[in-house]
Amino acid sequence: MSDKVAIRRLITGVPGLDEIVGGGFPEFSFNLITGSPGSGKTTLAHQIMFALANREMPALFFTMLGEPPLKMLRYQQQFSFFDQAKISTSIRFVDLSDHVAMGNLEEMLRRITKEVEAFSPALVFVDSFRSVIQEAHRQDQATFSQQLFTQKLGIQLSGWQATTFLIGEFWTERGSHPVLTVADGLLSLEQSVHRNSMVRKMQVIKMRGQATRPGMHTFRITSDGIEIFPTPLVDTRKALETSKQLRNRTRLATGVPRLDEMLGGGLPSGYSLLVAGPSGSGKTILATAFLKAGVLKGEPGVIVAFEQTPSQSWNRTLDDMIRAGQIGLINTRSPDLSIDEIVQHLIRLIHQMNATRVVIDSLSGFELAIAPTFREDFRESLFRMVAVLSGLGVTVLMTSELEDRYIDLRFSPYGSAFLTDAIIVQRYIEVESCLQRVMSVVKVRASVHSTEIRRFEITDDGIVIGNPVSEFEGILGGQPTRTKASKSADKGETL
Repeated sequence: MSDKVAIRRLITGVPGLDEIVGGGFPEFSFNLITGSPGSGKTTLAHQIMFALANREMPALFFTMLGEPPLKMLRYQQQFSFFDQAKISTSIRFVDLSDHVAMGNLEEMLRRITKEVEAFSPALVFVDSFRSVIQEAHRQDQATFSQQLFTQKLGIQLSGWQATTFLIGEFWTERGSHPVLTVADGLLSLEQSVHRNSMVRKMQVIKMRGQATRPGMHTFRITSDGIEIFPTPLVDTRKALETSKQLRNRTRLATGVPRLDEMLGGGLPSGYSLLVAGPSGSGKTILATAFLKAGVLKGEPGVIVAFEQTPSQSWNRTLDDMIRAGQIGLINTRSPDLSIDEIVQHLIRLIHQMNATRVVIDSLSGFELAIAPTFREDFRESLFRMVAVLSGLGVTVLMTSELEDRYIDLRFSPYGSAFLTDAIIVQRYIEVESCLQRVMSVVKVRASVHSTEIRRFEITDDGIVIGNPVSEFEGILGGQPTRTKASKSADKGETL
């Protein structure tokens, strides 16, 4: 029998918030929401309040911003979470700006105590708590210290069994303000602007009594309020178990018959495949064939497109599958994207469609699509994304744009080749002053595969793979070679 005290968690329903704080806010906790102006503190507080407040759990919102609550509500009404029916029934606003102007903390505490005793709220919000402290400091009210005020407020509200949220700009004073040590939970919001992109991030600094999601989590403010995109956790143990189960299944057809032979019988289910090659070499066409092969077997797929919208390209096959609902599409041109946001949308769409195949076209476009502030962590985020998708058991095909310089053989500019289970390289060679396309399988983990370099053509029916390249033709490995006929001609010989 456990002797632990059971602490109820309040589930806010704010997308992503409950996940990063560890399953909801502990009931009767004393929480602080801090951040710079415009970072979304008040919006988050209102969204939490409207999600939790009801007749059984009334909320009391103290505003100290020097503006009437009606002015603040005028803007909050624009969000879909706003519920007019809750005002004055389960939510009450109290304007304390006059008391703030006096700067008397002791009198302020009496007024808060009076309102709480009269309304008996289960939720209490104070916005902005920092303005109270600043005004008291300006008025030099030494009879009632900031620390004593903060401690008494926390003790009284917890004693009244109220879950409290203080909103303010404290984090710039980290470690120096007493409220930081008294708080049970501490959320920090920040925003940064880089050229045309604005990126907002949230971090759970602490949440007593429960494990939180570590790291900085991006979030977006829309007409529905705040949506947080938690950094995906990689469950290594689960991923390994899923991997073992999938590797025993049959191989998947790529949609290019002779390519399946080169792979050793198709691509093993649950694998990640990197298709690397220069512009125009046929990477997207191969990816389309891969998705179509799944659709023909009743397996939906998802494509994350960064190069161009399928409807804007000549690839009508892919466009038709998307329009028919057989392939899900993620295609965005927002200047403030994060990889975590893309991954969350991708996971959601995979579950929604029961997708088994995923295409990311391409990693080069992916890097350009995300906000500049995230590009320095692109390689780390890419590793996390591949690991999460592998844990879901889907088969992933990623394309990567490479510059074909004829003198070296690279698989990815991001050092991501080690992340994938299989690699296919597409290249150009020069034969008798003409460019031809060639393809080779570089690796397939735990599988025998062809090592041949084969020609291929792009036709109206897709990719058609031909015979292996002769050792006497093409420009390979940086050294131009010549056909037997040309060498014999130099010697005056006749074949």
